[in-house]
Amino acid sequence: MRDLHAEEPLQAELMDAPVMVSKAGMRHSIRPRRALVAHKGTSVPARAKTTPDIRNDLPDMQADVAPAVAATGYQPDPNLPRWHELDQVEAGQDRRNDTALPVVDAARDSTSVRAFDLLRTRLRQTTQEHGWTNIAITTPTSGCGNTFTAVNLALSLSRISGSRTVLMDFNLRRPGIAKAFDITPRGAMRDFLMGHSPIGDHMVKVSETLALGLNNAVDNDAAETLQAAETAHTMERMRAALQPELVIYDMPAMLAHDDVSAFLPHLDGVLLVSDGTRTLGRELLECERMLENQVPLLGVVLNRARANSIPQYS
Repeated sequence: MRDLHAEEPLQAELMDAPVMVSKAGMRHSIRPRRALVAHKGTSVPARAKTTPDIRNDLPDMQADVAPAVAATGYQPDPNLPRWHELDQVEAGQDRRNDTALPVVDAARDSTSVRAFDLLRTRLRQTTQEHGWTNIAITTPTSGCGNTFTAVNLALSLSRISGSRTVLMDFNLRRPGIAKAFDITPRGAMRDFLMGHSPIGDHMVKVSETLALGLNNAVDNDAAETLQAAETAHTMERMRAALQPELVIYDMPAMLAHDDVSAFLPHLDGVLLVSDGTRTLGRELLECERMLENQVPLLGVVLNRARANSIPQYS
């Protein structure tokens, strides 16, 4: 097993979990952390302490666990649009042909699709078991593939008939989801979160199973926006109105700014994307330390894995 404190780029053999390989090179493992069990007459902290060593390949926890987020009491506002009332738009031709962001769903490459489908299924099983909804996709440092992973995971989730997935562009300093889908955003995410743009005017659907919250403006005060009371209120009202099964948040790098830390109280879990060509073990450990006692680290997705470091499956 490789030393996680080594200063060289992280290799694919770091994780001993089952492997999925795409053209980009990917492997991942969903490993929910154990929460405190709720006993009758006792209260449970919203975020239980859960800190197994990232170097150990632990089995999925099957014990009874308390939901990470208590019921909010928000009721659907009759003045807000329901899921079927959102405007549906078509993704642009660039996404289906040649886009700057590689979207594996565009060509439906079988190996790549299987990788994201397996990640999707494991994520759904874990979130349904625990009653979780809000999942962030982030990285230790910039350029490791958080938007690539968030978009393709959302597309994979959307192929489940009858499901509802919302993909939010919370990478406020460097929005990228609109470009990936080649859709013109309807406004700034900050205006939406501050309550200046109604849900029906800002949110759109690209299918009956996938809705998007897009962004057309850089927000250099992203951390302040994400921890504002208005943001929490807006997201609660959106979930109450649209009733999504999962909300996937494309978020910036954890070690670059405090944006992710600012939004942690509103998350149920985090998927961390590691770049096999640049991410260091100490950076993964630092991210795990930042999440400790706050939000479960559901697993690590290894992007751009070296071909000779992971087994091939036919």
